[in-house]
Amino acid sequence: MDRLYATLPDRVAVVDVGDDETDVRERTTPTADASLQCIAVSPVDGDTVCCGTADHGLFRSADAGETWHAVDGIDHDRVTSLTCAPSGNGGVTWWAGTEPSRVYRSRAADAWTACDALTDLPSASSWAFPPRPHTHHVRWIEVDPHDPAHLYVAVEAGALVQTHDGGETWEDRVAGSRRDTHSMATHAGAPGRAYCAAGDGYAETTDGGETWHHPQEGLAHRYCWSVVVDPADPDHRLLSAARGATSAHRAGSAETYLYRKRGAAPWDRVDGLPTGEGVTRYVLAVGDEGFYALSNAGLFRAPDGEMWSRLPLSVPDDAAVAGLAVV
Repeated sequence: MDRLYATLPDRVAVVDVGDDETDVRERTTPTADASLQCIAVSPVDGDTVCCGTADHGLFRSADAGETWHAVDGIDHDRVTSLTCAPSGNGGVTWWAGTEPSRVYRSRAADAWTACDALTDLPSASSWAFPPRPHTHHVRWIEVDPHDPAHLYVAVEAGALVQTHDGGETWEDRVAGSRRDTHSMATHAGAPGRAYCAAGDGYAETTDGGETWHHPQEGLAHRYCWSVVVDPADPDHRLLSAARGATSAHRAGSAETYLYRKRGAAPWDRVDGLPTGEGVTRYVLAVGDEGFYALSNAGLFRAPDGEMWSRLPLSVPDDAAVAGLAVV
């Protein structure tokens, strides 16, 4: 069974998906006026959840979102990215990114330590988020499943950077890496492999981020937002994309699509769920029960990435879907 946590404008939804049934439980947002930005769940217990907001900082729940409390230790009110990954010996490490761009880590998600020196990198002077060019933020944090001290950190916009020692020191962007990364994926069965969905296109690495290549044949829309990979096949990828930021995010002028790529074959357009005009960019996730896609069109599941069915989650037509976590 998979448990999904979906962040919607007015609530967090917990969706349990099994072979024969789906159970949806509605939760309130951590605060009444919170603008949700991101969500992550512990892969160990499935009930410890953190949710980042645009203006009220970070909140933690120990009971699958039934109750929330504000967390201290993060110095910025805008928490823009979250992840949680195994750290060995049955433990986990939580990571949070903020605006302005900073990275924090925690063992239990209730006490946080800043990972300094991120903005000392040479490229930092060029980082800027186009709608608010005076600032920038950490859009995504991806932990290497083969080395929990190795993280990819995407700054929107300007750089994809790395650390190999858990945030003690940082390595700047390299030639060929994307400058506007929105999300990433890695694969437990493919050491050194990472996948990047960015506003300036798609990219992959096979050597742990030292070099990048750009397989984009067949990808007619190259403002890429979300990417996931089949746990059973590191060459089977799903990607959501649009022509640009406006058609990705604004419900009134949205037009986004879903693509699939197998091996070295070109990208193919995915059918079987709503795409095109009126659909905002899909946020993707993958679990034991298959692939998941969430947008203003609803929540969908495909066990194999091909045959999609709608799950019983009500999503507003104008929803700005922030995150989807699965455990």
